Amino acid sequence: MFYSQFPHSEIGDLLNKLLPIIKNKKLLFLFLYLLFLLYFSVPALNIPWLSYSGTRVTSLMEQRAIENFLIFYPSQAWVDIDDVNPNLLKAIISMEDGKFFTHKGIDWKELKTSLRLNKRRGRAVRGGSTISMQLSKNLFLSTNKSLVRKAKEFLITFRMEKELSKKSILEQYVNIVEWGDGVFGIKKAASKYFNKSPNELSSSESSRLAAVIPSPLRHDPSLNSRYVNRRSSIIRARLNNVELFPDKKK
Repeated sequence: MFYSQFPHSEIGDLLNKLLPIIKNKKLLFLFLYLLFLLYFSVPALNIPWLSYSGTRVTSLMEQRAIENFLIFYPSQAWVDIDDVNPNLLKAIISMEDGKFFTHKGIDWKELKTSLRLNKRRGRAVRGGSTISMQLSKNLFLSTNKSLVRKAKEFLITFRMEKELSKKSILEQYVNIVEWGDGVFGIKKAASKYFNKSPNELSSSESSRLAAVIPSPLRHDPSLNSRYVNRRSSIIRARLNNVELFPDKKK
């Protein structure tokens, strides 16, 4: 027998009617509640402004500063995407996200393949994150791995793809991506490793920079390591297969 838990009133009667439904579907309500919290915990209001302002400090920069006990604070120097050698943009897309211009933020097929391979190997050997997902994580989240962080990353990515153009997303990405200890953004990376500006980079240099993005703290793009040479060679072979901003040419 069900006993009323609320005082007799119009609102109380309504709550008494809803309580059995809530109890019977408590898992659904818990899921919706958690989804509600996640949805409103993402920095939605900050996303549209990314089209009008260059990012100066990201969540990843703050994390690196804390990891180094605030001895130094990473920063980046902004550069317009039109002042970046197109070969660098092609190199990044060819290695990090070949379907960047066709997906809506998440490459579900690539993600499924990566999950299957990682499960079979018993460790993370292949990433399934798109450029948009990487940007979401670097801008607003941390590198800590958890289901909550991944859920936030998905939500931010969906909203980012809805609010921003592909060009804006790619521009933000090349300006905030990590390229070494304290090195953020292509302007600083091009200067540090090759003593050039982003528009002066050669195809080889662009490929080498793209090659180290997965492990920027372990590999130096200016050194002839086996890792850099192998990956940059693969990237150079793919450059001609990448078409930048195809929608604008229709």
